Amino acid sequence: MIPHKQLSFEDISDNSQNIFESDKPQFLSLLKNHIDLDSMIPISFRNHFYASTGRSRKYSLHALLWALILQKIFSIPTDKLLLIFLSYSKPLRDFCGFSKVPDASKITRFKQDFKNDLQLVFEHLVNLTEPICQSIDSSKANMTIFDSSGIEAFVTENNPKYANRIIKQLKAYAKSHGFYENFDPYKAAYGKMPSHSSANSEIKQLYINGHFCYVFKFGIVTNGLGIIRHIAFYNQDFMDSHPDIVVEKKSDSPDEDKSVHDAKLLIPTLKDFFQKHPLINPKIFLGDAAFDSVKLYKELLRGNTFGVNKHFSKAFIPLNSRSHLKTIDYTINDDGIPCCPHDDTLPMKYEGISKLANGIIRYKFICPKTK
Repeated sequence: MIPHKQLSFEDISDNSQNIFESDKPQFLSLLKNHIDLDSMIPISFRNHFYASTGRSRKYSLHALLWALILQKIFSIPTDKLLLIFLSYSKPLRDFCGFSKVPDASKITRFKQDFKNDLQLVFEHLVNLTEPICQSIDSSKANMTIFDSSGIEAFVTENNPKYANRIIKQLKAYAKSHGFYENFDPYKAAYGKMPSHSSANSEIKQLYINGHFCYVFKFGIVTNGLGIIRHIAFYNQDFMDSHPDIVVEKKSDSPDEDKSVHDAKLLIPTLKDFFQKHPLINPKIFLGDAAFDSVKLYKELLRGNTFGVNKHFSKAFIPLNSRSHLKTIDYTINDDGIPCCPHDDTLPMKYEGISKLANGIIRYKFICPKTK
């Protein structure tokens, strides 16, 4: 008797990867048999594409979407190279449904004219894949992870010579005035660089992975399985839809600026995500140390910040090292509570807050043995 073998998602994924690498026709057959484009295309997209324009469409919506899907699967970097693949491969043309290969302008116009409809397809995919994620691992699917990044643009400010020229000038200035030893030219260069590119105000200055760059900044929300749930580009449209976000002037610390900016963008991004997907209700939030603030904890864990009875039950955020006590006489436990200076096993007692004239809120703690 042949024993039964329980197939796992990993086995299926590995099998698909092997077919993709060794048998392209069979891989295309798998795509055709298991991906139903009709269920992924919103009716509004279909109506917009086939709206009466005085002449019929030469290329179908399915054909254009399959071409873009294959472009991403096979990592084809440009539309021109995609069309070359289609020209020399009849199986690919037949798979997509092209009787004739479109020109490059047709692909470009399709992306430009229907960009909002393409976004609706991705948002609809989030709802379709949520039950799949829950069936794979519900505990990981109920996690929400947020982080920000940026797409570097081809602008003058991203040329290494641009930053090096400013740093070199600042070093020479500091040396000529005799304060070179206590001078940080890189931090000074950060303050001297413009906050956005001269070519496009949407391309913002950012400090990512240890270097300065000018990028289109975006935030990304994933679940614990690593499946993308939401992407938000922080352009002018996003800022206009969230007038409560106040963009402050740059400080002398690029790390601090990035943390402050990310902390302000977290709640608006999650609100947009939950408004578009009201049936998704994760319970655990994971973020980096930039979100270690009392205000964010309250908004994440309490009340109806994201809708009626919608909030996180747990939030796992590393303590921000820049917020630690500066004096060596005190320690902070794992819960963020200061401990007694004479016995670090005794957490101090909370005794309310006080607000200073400059608006800063102080949290008061007293001796743990006080009665």
